[in-house]
Amino acid sequence: MNSVINIMIREWKRILNLKVFYLVMLVVPAVLFTFYAFIYQKQEAKHLAFAIWDDDRSAISRQLTFLLEQKESLNITRRVYSEEEVKRLINEGKILGAVHFPANLQKNIYSRHPSTVTLYTNAASLVPAKMIYKAVAEVIITGSTGVVLQKLVKTGMKADQAMALANPIKLNAYQLYNATYNYQEYLVPGLITVSMQMILIISCMLALNYEWKTETMEELYHSSNGSVINVIAGKTLAHLVVSWINFILIAFVVFPYFDIGVPSATGKFFVIYTFLSLACIGIGMFISALFKDVMLSGDVALFYTSPAFVFSGFTFPRWAMPWYDQYYALIMPYTAFLDGFFKVYYMNLPLRYAQGDLIKLLIFCAVMFPTAILLFRRQFNLVFDEKKEAKLID
Repeated sequence: MNSVINIMIREWKRILNLKVFYLVMLVVPAVLFTFYAFIYQKQEAKHLAFAIWDDDRSAISRQLTFLLEQKESLNITRRVYSEEEVKRLINEGKILGAVHFPANLQKNIYSRHPSTVTLYTNAASLVPAKMIYKAVAEVIITGSTGVVLQKLVKTGMKADQAMALANPIKLNAYQLYNATYNYQEYLVPGLITVSMQMILIISCMLALNYEWKTETMEELYHSSNGSVINVIAGKTLAHLVVSWINFILIAFVVFPYFDIGVPSATGKFFVIYTFLSLACIGIGMFISALFKDVMLSGDVALFYTSPAFVFSGFTFPRWAMPWYDQYYALIMPYTAFLDGFFKVYYMNLPLRYAQGDLIKLLIFCAVMFPTAILLFRRQFNLVFDEKKEAKLID
């Protein structure tokens, strides 16, 4: 036990003294987490540049325009007069969408003929396009219902009866867990946690093989009494404590400052975060034990961690991906973490709902740590063999 504690303290000293460690593990997280939070400081996509193309110029088209102006997500910046102008302004990035009220809109409505309102959006900006569609659809549905209601009331029908005919089915929509479509609330925790996976794996993939580069492997051999298990255990505890320091930064500095997250779920977040940290440390140790060459292990770690956010299902559902991509997603701990994170943090469900995801993270630990021990024993044997050979020469 004393040997494990000594190695843990020794590893902390290396982390604080070696630039390759303290930059990645302590400096980069603070800068990166704050940077991510500031990117989405506006939180919601509001006041999206929008244009009106009104060929009708009637009381109804003016009323619909007025209703569109009341939508917080839209900012009507200009009037246009042709489809070519709409496309040009969208291509130039001056507007994100436009609506076309056709000629004879009011006349067709009063004569009980259908009339088509056309919406143009820039689908290259997917989320703003959907928000524009939502706002315009609400206005058109409301306006259509209002027109029918007015016509029925003018026939002498009572207002409540007219409303029942004009709008026979009411839809109540409840947006759960991110009701305002808040980018900061939704994206920042995901970006921060996927960054932590990358930081932990990259730092730990240097934990073992970097001893060769600093010519301290023999010192490590003596400190551990020649025990590979002592080395892995001590270094794992050291890196886990540093990951907890970053958790404090995330949960008690960044999130409160930017008013992000669910404070009541912090304890559950800590539990699943710790499981993620152990899984990532295990993977990093495995890579470090597998490749003695530091550059090669770095390339492998970057190749492995870089696509985590894409394959995890955070922005696109995994079930819609090709089967081989779904299997690739399963070999990354962030995928299991994210499934549990949504449940216990965003939805604030009891921890038992993430039991299956925690088991998956434990499987990573159960496979990676023993494998790292077996692989690193070969490197330790080299130190032992070199010492033995030196004694024979003497």
